[in-house]
Amino acid sequence: MPKLLRTTLALSTALVALVPVHAAAEADDQYLPRDILVTGERIDGYQVSDGSSATKTDTPLIDVPQSIYVLTEEQLEDQAVRTLGEALRYAPGVSLESGEGHRDEVFIRGQETTADFYIDGLRDDAQYYRPLYNIDRIEVLKGANALIFGRGGGGGVINRVSKTANPLDTFGQLDASVDTFGGFAVAADVNQPLGDAVGVRINGTYEELVNNRDIFEGRFFGISPTLTAFVGPDTTVTASYTYDDDARVTDRGIPALNGRPIEGYDDTFFGDADYNRADTQVHIARARIDHAFSDALSANASVQYADYDKFYGNIVPTGTDGTTVGLAGYESATQRENLVGQLNFIGSFDTGAIGHKVLVGGEVIGTDTVSTRDQVLFGGTDSRVTVPLDDTIAVPAFSLTPQRASATDLTVTSAYIQDQISIGDHLDLVAGVRFEEFDLEAFDDVTKVATSRRDTLWSPRFGVIVKPLEALSLYASYTESFLPQSGDQFTSLSQQDASLEPEKFENIEAGVKWAIRPDLFATAAVFQLTRSNTPAVDPADPTLTVLTGESEVTGFEVSLAGQIAPRLQANLAYTYLDGEVTQDSDFADAGQRLQQLPESQVAAWARYDILPAVGVGAGVIHQSEQLASFSGNVTLPGYTRVDAAVFWDITDALSLQVNVENLFDVDYYPSAHGDNNIAPGAPLNAAATIRAKF
Repeated sequence: MPKLLRTTLALSTALVALVPVHAAAEADDQYLPRDILVTGERIDGYQVSDGSSATKTDTPLIDVPQSIYVLTEEQLEDQAVRTLGEALRYAPGVSLESGEGHRDEVFIRGQETTADFYIDGLRDDAQYYRPLYNIDRIEVLKGANALIFGRGGGGGVINRVSKTANPLDTFGQLDASVDTFGGFAVAADVNQPLGDAVGVRINGTYEELVNNRDIFEGRFFGISPTLTAFVGPDTTVTASYTYDDDARVTDRGIPALNGRPIEGYDDTFFGDADYNRADTQVHIARARIDHAFSDALSANASVQYADYDKFYGNIVPTGTDGTTVGLAGYESATQRENLVGQLNFIGSFDTGAIGHKVLVGGEVIGTDTVSTRDQVLFGGTDSRVTVPLDDTIAVPAFSLTPQRASATDLTVTSAYIQDQISIGDHLDLVAGVRFEEFDLEAFDDVTKVATSRRDTLWSPRFGVIVKPLEALSLYASYTESFLPQSGDQFTSLSQQDASLEPEKFENIEAGVKWAIRPDLFATAAVFQLTRSNTPAVDPADPTLTVLTGESEVTGFEVSLAGQIAPRLQANLAYTYLDGEVTQDSDFADAGQRLQQLPESQVAAWARYDILPAVGVGAGVIHQSEQLASFSGNVTLPGYTRVDAAVFWDITDALSLQVNVENLFDVDYYPSAHGDNNIAPGAPLNAAATIRAKF
């Protein structure tokens, strides 16, 4: 990517050229930028006030015209969750797709995605399981908002805020845990200042993965060193590197029978113990420089390089009649390199009595992807086979035949401007637009056909915030986002997809945010999300495709996060979603309810400290029934799962906690990948964690 590399380096060095050189000064709080204070130290409690990820400016959450749900490090630690998927079970408005047993995949406000994931506001779009050992908090920013995040993100995006080094303090934490399935994990987090203005921090973990499912096993290793340096009183440099190595069984779940998950086979592994494997290695290196030219003008520049190497093979169930089960299979390999460069200028000024906070920025993203897929053949010729249904599935011998091989080169160049306008003390406006040039070139190594597409996209954003009180805001907003046809991974491009205009997402939202106290925050919102330009068969000519398909999701949500009472922390939320296909599309007819869209979702977690050294926790997850796919033939039953925890601070530096998942041992099915790859929820499981801090 020589052209992209030059452009990215130009973006990243432009700010450096403007930054004056200072001798390293003795660091104190006046040199510490606000974002370092947020991410470099632990947030106490379940509520945050920082809304900067939604605007790329220093903006309180109460002044952002958008619904944002946050899971803090303290809540994640209290719940003893270690992966993004586990954490998002407690994010209402988000439902999990089982991701073919090898990746994070979610529905946000009814919109399915494998790519709308970010880390510190930079795209992290490959297909893998994301760990949390080096993460400070998780932000679910709901509704289309391409101005800030770019193409995609039709239902919203998920941003992880990483842990950063703190040059002002020495601290550390060691964790060790074991569960009743036999899995265990160890983790370390150590921060150390080096001199007066430099700090380093290292996070690392090793896990052995075990659950109730027959055959399943795996292991994960991750390490992430970070550095923060104060280059004078106005400049901060941060840098990090992350290496994650994940190896596990590819578990595709169970098939359906008579429109429901088959009963009596929740532990049965419908695959091949030797062949169903997934291996992923991820390298992410990132650097950022923040500089304040004055009180009114600041800038930041970021560069991120990511390398993803992924392989998975699997035998999968295709259906059952209660006596036999159908099997198919394939394997896939993907190598991806991402290079991201981003530059932002933020200026504050007044025009008369009107205040402005203006963001002007640009981003360049380059993605090179090579992917292959080989199909399993039974008996040398058959892509599917039927075998007896049993507690242990006997998979016949099989061979492989090449099915797909492709290489894609994607370059996305963006420029954006946003103005946050303050009119007096009670009215704020947010307005802006992003211009994005999307350039995709693809080569099919099987057909030897090259295809390409180029799109120029304009993504507006407009919001109104009325503040009758400093601690109360009422808002309304309109935002758009686009997704070029070809899925969200862009690993291939057909001739038909190359000729179709991008899908469009429009989000209309109104809400209220109330800072009841500095440590307690309540929100409520109603919204309508419309997805249009969806491919459909031309009724006049079935051989042609037209972009008349459309779907719509409406809903409302309420949440309360923070310290509800002395010694009581909670994060409580409810979401109602109603979504259907409103105009015929390729995947469903008008009137069909959207797949994996539960009408009601409850996510509630609370911790109460009975004594200064003893506390208890409890959580409830509820989802109403949902369709496994657009076929409408299989329904995942509604469920309610209850979790619990006990906390004991043995000393100021040593603590013990026990977490129980699925306390009442209910049978439930939280996610699926189509009608016959349904993921059973785990039965009752307890995990004990001992934690040492220094």
